[in-house]
Amino acid sequence: MGQQEKVATSLAGAVSEEISASLAPVDAELARRYPGDPGTRQPVHTVYVPGDVFDAGTIRSWGDRALAALDEHAPDAASFAAVLGLSDDLAEPVYSRVRAKLEREPVEDLRVDFEDGYGPRPDAEEDETAARAARLIAEAYRDGTAAPYMGIRMKCMEAAVRDRGIRTLDVFLTGLMEAGGLPDGLVLTLPKVTYAEQVGAFARLLEAFEKAHGLAAGRLGFEIQIETSQSILAADGTATVARMIQAAGGRATGLHYGTFDYSACLGVSAAHQASDHPAADHAKAVMQVAAAGTGVRVSDGSTNVLPVGTAEKVHSAWRLHYGLTRRALARAYYQGWDMHPGHIPTRYAAVFAFYREGFEHAAARLARYANRTGGDVMDEPATAKALSGYLLRGLDCGALGIAEVARLSGLTRADLEGFAAPRRGDLTASAT
Repeated sequence: MGQQEKVATSLAGAVSEEISASLAPVDAELARRYPGDPGTRQPVHTVYVPGDVFDAGTIRSWGDRALAALDEHAPDAASFAAVLGLSDDLAEPVYSRVRAKLEREPVEDLRVDFEDGYGPRPDAEEDETAARAARLIAEAYRDGTAAPYMGIRMKCMEAAVRDRGIRTLDVFLTGLMEAGGLPDGLVLTLPKVTYAEQVGAFARLLEAFEKAHGLAAGRLGFEIQIETSQSILAADGTATVARMIQAAGGRATGLHYGTFDYSACLGVSAAHQASDHPAADHAKAVMQVAAAGTGVRVSDGSTNVLPVGTAEKVHSAWRLHYGLTRRALARAYYQGWDMHPGHIPTRYAAVFAFYREGFEHAAARLARYANRTGGDVMDEPATAKALSGYLLRGLDCGALGIAEVARLSGLTRADLEGFAAPRRGDLTASAT
């Protein structure tokens, strides 16, 4: 042992105490505004089904139609890989997992639509449809046929449809309460938001429902759909979407990009309305920065090119959808919309390929970090958080199995969750 170093200081303890006291409001503000990711599962997609079309067999029907599309247009791993350009080592693992997913859990998140997909209807008809949706969703959760997440998209808070949207929401939520209570996977979507005040009003609406039924404060959360230019940039030049998150009072769970309404709002011609248009990239980048650290997750939009018709047309649509999904994943948009059963084979193919391509490297790199054995990359807590989050997302969707992740990393799921949700100080202590 060498000579023990003499430790000396110059500042009195009162200085540190004064600094801490002065920053106490900032500490509280950081904790309130930026609590971090909730650590719960995020679905890889949202499927929208018009209210009048949704029935007890919808989820199984989507899975069966997706499997039928594979049987007709890509009946084996080699043919599917040839369409999508999958490498030989990924072809069988991806294809087998896609088929298994379509049989076991074809839809991860389903939204019964009372907005664009449903349109204006007589009040009595929409009342009945909303009550029916509540009954069917409650039954699905009871008998085990529900998607992990289910709910409705109501009409927006604009004056022309506001009362109708509020009533539909009330009928739906009241129906769930009468059928046994709100399911854990309940999700509500508020579309076409332009002002933060509309978000605040919706939050008050949910608060009123909670009080009416004696529910815990904050039990009801909701997604905000970004479909207008005003939701990104306000008249004063500020980022409206950031104010919307705060106006939700902790109830916002997601920001969903609306590809076609947003594109049309900016004057993008129909032929160029797509999730990879520069206007879309700008909107989602603003959404992503506004949501970072808040616990609010960002979802990409959809493609309206459907995989139907001849094999050539189906394959072309599959390649487009696969490419857009891979592009979104690389940009950290881990969720998107799917508009047709034929989209979900390529949704899962893209997601599974994304996680299987990199999981061995990620697991080994995280193991080196956990064991402090070093390597060719100098990692720190923020990177460990990203690596573990990557592996957890792969596990949640079915791309990876816990046994193979544990074999390569030596870590349990609890270990991964610990790295994925470090304390704020742990992330900044070694930052350079």
